[in-house]
Amino acid sequence: MTPEIPFRRNVVEPVQCIKGGWEIIKNQYWLFVGMTLVGVLIGGAVPIVLMGPMMCGLNLAFLKTRRGEPIEFGTLFKGFDYFGQSVIASVLHTIPVIVIVVPAYILFYVFMFVGIAASSSGGGDPNPAAFFGVMAMFGLFWLVVVAIIIVISIGFIFVYPLIVDRKLSAIDAIKLSFRAALSNFWRLLGMVLLTSLMSVVGVLACYIGAFLVMPISYAAIAKAYEQVFGLADESAFSNLPPPPPVFN
Repeated sequence: MTPEIPFRRNVVEPVQCIKGGWEIIKNQYWLFVGMTLVGVLIGGAVPIVLMGPMMCGLNLAFLKTRRGEPIEFGTLFKGFDYFGQSVIASVLHTIPVIVIVVPAYILFYVFMFVGIAASSSGGGDPNPAAFFGVMAMFGLFWLVVVAIIIVISIGFIFVYPLIVDRKLSAIDAIKLSFRAALSNFWRLLGMVLLTSLMSVVGVLACYIGAFLVMPISYAAIAKAYEQVFGLADESAFSNLPPPPPVFN
């Protein structure tokens, strides 16, 4: 049975997370830029299989740096030590998003055709009001979809740090991450919005700036994790092997 891991409620400070994230990476900034860029590129190649290990590797680097331990570029690939659990977490994160997004896109075309049919019904002149009315309803529907995806994404925000730092299984990490994240939801949402704004500014700076702020965004999550859970006592895990891979 997994021991109960306590967490703090309403403690995430969005601005302090970003500042703290910068403090974590600033002395090895370009190393973290390279690790983040490579991790995102490799993870994006086969997201369900590779993104989880890459995120575990990045979080391992953040946690080691926070503890004053040395890291190197190869630390990124230490995330494969948690391959099985990270893949399970990625799959369980991706499935509900796909289940929501795919029908939403199908409904987009349904709403569009219904709107066109409504605007041209009656045999007279086209009625733009009917078309825009239908599309407005679809816009509200998409707002609900986006809100659900945001809740899911924030719920998963601590999963990879928990797998790496607390050696939890994917299922236990997801359960605990959701409990802790929802107890800090609005503060985490504020942090995500701030880091997203940083990314938008980076994109406007010839797009290259987005890659330069990306490690700060991920490090901010690591700092938020520390605010909510603290850092694990590694001596408790020193004699334990990493979680074994799970194959279905």
